[in-house]
Amino acid sequence: MKQWGKTALMKSTGVLLSAFVLLSGCGSATSTSNSEGGGDKKTVELLNVSYDPTRELYQDFNKDFAKYWKEKHGQTVNVKQSHGGSGSQARSVIDGLEADVVTLALAYDIDAISKKKQLAEDWQKRLADNSTPYTSTIVFLVRKGNPKGIKDWEDLTKKGVSVITPNPKTSGGARWNYLGAWGYALKKYNDSEDKAKEFVGQIYKNVEVLDSGARGATTTFVEKGIGDVLIAWENEALLSQKELGKDKFEIVTPSISILAEPPVAVVDKVVDKKGTKKVAEGYLEYLYSEKGQEIAAKNFYRPRNEKVAEKYASQFPKVQLFTVDELFGGWKKAQEKHFNDDGVFDQMYKK
Repeated sequence: MKQWGKTALMKSTGVLLSAFVLLSGCGSATSTSNSEGGGDKKTVELLNVSYDPTRELYQDFNKDFAKYWKEKHGQTVNVKQSHGGSGSQARSVIDGLEADVVTLALAYDIDAISKKKQLAEDWQKRLADNSTPYTSTIVFLVRKGNPKGIKDWEDLTKKGVSVITPNPKTSGGARWNYLGAWGYALKKYNDSEDKAKEFVGQIYKNVEVLDSGARGATTTFVEKGIGDVLIAWENEALLSQKELGKDKFEIVTPSISILAEPPVAVVDKVVDKKGTKKVAEGYLEYLYSEKGQEIAAKNFYRPRNEKVAEKYASQFPKVQLFTVDELFGGWKKAQEKHFNDDGVFDQMYKK
């Protein structure tokens, strides 16, 4: 996967070149004990397989969780992170990557793991808010001064506008981007599927580079200087602006966008094998704590906790949001219609 390279973002956040980042509580040796739930281990190691732009969030969260768990249970927790396009990450877990927890971009990718009997079908009912501790939405990142005058989704269809977005076949964020554009078109054209297909197809005709993941797309736009507008997770756009400067980039919030809900889950098959269930469950539950919600908000994710959300309200502009369930009948239907082989995306992009 592509990295930020020598940008200020890499320097300030300490992103490592490896796809795996080891964040330790205290020490790095892992006990060979495999007691139930990890309860008797002196050191427990977890692997969090996540999607592309969550590196900084989980670097901060893992440190805080390790401190919390050490104080409460007397155990050292080391957390490894793996990042990439959400769809690709799900396939890696299905193919044998032993994730204790998955924190992916959308429910469909965790459902795919569930279908392989690696976790229960009702995984989304285990935690609050459909196992989605934070949310985001889709916005546009443009260069300072907004030279192409990008204001809304329709501007991305204009001739001469170079668009950067990841590939929805591999990236969860890209699927949110695509559905955000489709939903806007449905509302604009009175639910006409034909008009929506034409509208979104025109956007993809303007796509100059189709990276495999959201972070790769951001690298293409901010580091390589390619494109006039990046369709991005709101958290990724805010991070880019913070680390690289408001004097270089501006964020445009469209009139209508999609409520992006990236869920989390414990991978039952792995934690039962490794004996890490108790720690893995505690890890995800801590995301819902006030401290966990603060960490999410500081990393530009919209928190679920009302108190924390109110504290950070000025960071997140109000925008009219629709959900996948409202406009697409849920992720299963959206995936089958738009992103499976020979689906609507393939039909448009092959033209």
